[in-house]
Amino acid sequence: MHGFKLAIAAMMALSLAACGKSKTFEALPDDMDLGAKDAKVTVVEYASVGCPICAKWQKEVFPAFKAKYVDTGKVHYVFREMLVGGQEEVTVASAGFLVARCAGKDKYFAVNDAIFASQPGVFYSPRETLSDIAKSVGMSDEQFNKCVSDEAAITALNKRVENNAKAHGIDATPTFEINGRKMEPGYHSLAEIDAAIESAGK
Repeated sequence: MHGFKLAIAAMMALSLAACGKSKTFEALPDDMDLGAKDAKVTVVEYASVGCPICAKWQKEVFPAFKAKYVDTGKVHYVFREMLVGGQEEVTVASAGFLVARCAGKDKYFAVNDAIFASQPGVFYSPRETLSDIAKSVGMSDEQFNKCVSDEAAITALNKRVENNAKAHGIDATPTFEINGRKMEPGYHSLAEIDAAIESAGK
């Protein structure tokens, strides 16, 4: 569990620095995104792969949302990483996001999907579960171990999370922003997302 403990320690030791308010909802250089960057509507999701409600939304709503809006070029979808919840949730999310980044941008969302789908079992055996997911996208045991204990990557993750929280006022997951308009944090049905997108597109 060395890598996971290191991720937690680095996060806990992080000093909170003041961040300026972002005036844009466009994707940042270190964001992960899907769909047409020039779409009329941008949907930003702030989420954690260790968040059960996020996993429920990912399973029940995201596939239909993606098919209806992202795959058709109507929406640019931006995913921003958060670390929330208790130690188990944060441990899984920290290591999970590191693995997703190590896998590469083309496999990033596949790794996230697999972690979401592995809940709640991943909380009971995080290293084994995440190692299996890493192997499924072509990573060796050595690459996995190096990935989850990479101090530079851990620091970068913590900075992204800190900026997402402070610059955008995010304190719960999932939180959705539709063209910069923040919805109430929590689970939203496709119908609710539809209404927010329709309003933002006017």
